[in-house]
This record gives sequence, structure tokens and C-alpha cells, in this order.
Amino acid sequence: MGIRSGIVNALLKSDRVVTDCSSQEEIAATLRLLRPALTGLDFVRIGGFGDGGYLVPNDLAGIKYCFSPGVSEVADFEEQLASDFGIYSFLADASVDAPPADNSFFDFEKKFLGCRDQAEFMKLSTWMEKKIPAGDAGDLILQMDIEGSEYDVFIDSSIETLRRFRIMVVEFHGMDMMFHAKSLKFLKAIFEKLAGEFVVAHIHPNNCKTAVQRFGISVPPVMEVTFLRKDRVKPVRDGDVLLFPHELDRKNVPSKEDVILPDIWWKQVP
Repeated sequence: MGIRSGIVNALLKSDRVVTDCSSQEEIAATLRLLRPALTGLDFVRIGGFGDGGYLVPNDLAGIKYCFSPGVSEVADFEEQLASDFGIYSFLADASVDAPPADNSFFDFEKKFLGCRDQAEFMKLSTWMEKKIPAGDAGDLILQMDIEGSEYDVFIDSSIETLRRFRIMVVEFHGMDMMFHAKSLKFLKAIFEKLAGEFVVAHIHPNNCKTAVQRFGISVPPVMEVTFLRKDRVKPVRDGDVLLFPHELDRKNVPSKEDVILPDIWWKQVP
């Protein structure tokens, strides 16, 4: 069981689920850690125009390797990194036997990413040490969609490990946990850790689930967040503005109503 799953189960069994709620001020403070910032860079969409496609800053030159835990039915993201940028991808997922595409730029590991090196699990740092050639200190990109285990990975990984990634694209699950006081502390600690070294370049709500509302605050349970390491941020240019949804954003589930990023996530609102 992952750390997030343990917290959710504890909350469901607790008789304080209703009363032990986060305050509006605490939630707003946590959301500020995820407020997108202008980076002085344009965006490119990698991975097609549906689920599995993400917006990333156009700062991929010089990146040689992508680490991509969580293997779906498509590998459009990794295939485009290979074809357009010559980036080699390391993929991992114990629930499948191989990637969905045969590509010479792919390396597959039949393991889950987590917070321990045991049985079918491995740590991010262990995986990186195993795959990156000795002496190669170049920047990397991380694309992670591992159904809630992303929290385990961020808790376990040192900031030195995370700083190897110039860009991180992460799908966060169970974001509505923040309405519970105990789980909000857990989420805030993770986002504070990331905010020390990265800015949020883009956020896109996955419309696989409808937003949860409380205190007038709307929280999409599944959020795709693109991080850019702070040293890669460029001066803001004339005409640069934050706009959500971005013109390159697309619905994850075409048949469902889209979820638009609520104002409190990106505008300076009370």
C-alpha cells in the first residue's frame, strides 16, 4: 500500500472525517504553492491531442534522457521525445510486460516506482543510478503518472535527485484529499519541497473526474502539473500572460465535460 492510499484509508475509517476539515485559509495557502508562474518560455505539446499529451516549456534542447514511470496503452509522449528531440526514455511499470510500442529509444523495466527497493518496487534514485551512464550529469525530464504513488516518490526522493530533472510532468491523484486537515499537511509538505527548486509552469485538470467543492473552493481530483527548475526560468517577455485553459490544452476524456482550472488556482483572488 502506498502512502497516499494509507492516508485515504485512515480518513475513511476515521469518525472525524466530517469534523476534521481543513480551513479555507489552509487550503488557499497550499494552492499558492501550485500557482503557475510565467517562465519566459513558450509551450509545446508532447504526446498528441488526448490523454497522455502534456504541455511542457520549449526547453528540451540538451536533455538526453526521460524517466517515465507508469506505462499506458500508448507511448505517444515518449515516441515524440524520441522522434523530435532524440531523447531516450526509460519506462517502468510492473503491471505490463512491455511498452505499447517497439522503439529503439525505449528501455523498459518491469517494476513499480515507489519509496523502497523491494520485490516489484524500486526507488527513483536507484533507477536513475542504474540507467544513467557514469559521469553523465546532464539534465533529465520526468513524466510520471503512477496512480497515487507519486507522493511516495516525492517523499522518498532527495532534492538532489529531483534537481536532476529540468522538467517534471506529474499527474497528481486524489487532490481532493486537501479538504481533510491531516492529509492537507501531507500534501503541503510535498509541494513546499518542490517549490524550493521548481516553479509550476502549467496546470491542467484531468476531466476523468469532476471537481470537488467545499468552502467555495473547487479542487479537481486529478491534476497534470508541469514543473520547471528555477534556474531555467527566463525573463518575462512583453505580451506574456497566464491563460487557462491554454490554447494547446485538450480534454483527456473527449466524451466528458471539460474541467476548467478554477480561478483560485491561478488568479490573485482573495
